[in-house]
Amino acid sequence: MPYRGSPVGGVGAIGQAMATAASGMSAQAVRMRLAAENLTNAESTAAVPGGDPYSRRVLTFEQQVDRASGARLVVPGRITRDPGEFRLEYDPGHPAADARGYVKLPNVQPLVEQADLRAAQVSYEASVAVVQQARSMYAKTLEILKG
Repeated sequence: MPYRGSPVGGVGAIGQAMATAASGMSAQAVRMRLAAENLTNAESTAAVPGGDPYSRRVLTFEQQVDRASGARLVVPGRITRDPGEFRLEYDPGHPAADARGYVKLPNVQPLVEQADLRAAQVSYEASVAVVQQARSMYAKTLEILKG
């Protein structure tokens, strides 16, 4: 028999909420790690003259349904490279400069990364609040059943 929200044979709505929030926390943690990695490499250059520098990485999200609980989960999807153009800076004395004297710099915009990092943090905190509220509801339910 398919899961229909009853705690019999499943985890119930509170458990589903906790599972969904926990998956969101995990996905946002990956997003924050990628934004931090992008910021860390924002000024890196290629190891060889004329080579390509670090390329910004972007995370996609996917939705899955947990078969055991029926919870809808948010999971990290593919991590792809941003196809945006590299920045060019004229610096003929730089070891990574090409024959014309230009150095390719990463296609990372620190303000965009900081905004993405903040958005991921807010989403993570919202998921933490959901888990805390669900735990509180579980505790209150146990008190009612005891009483």
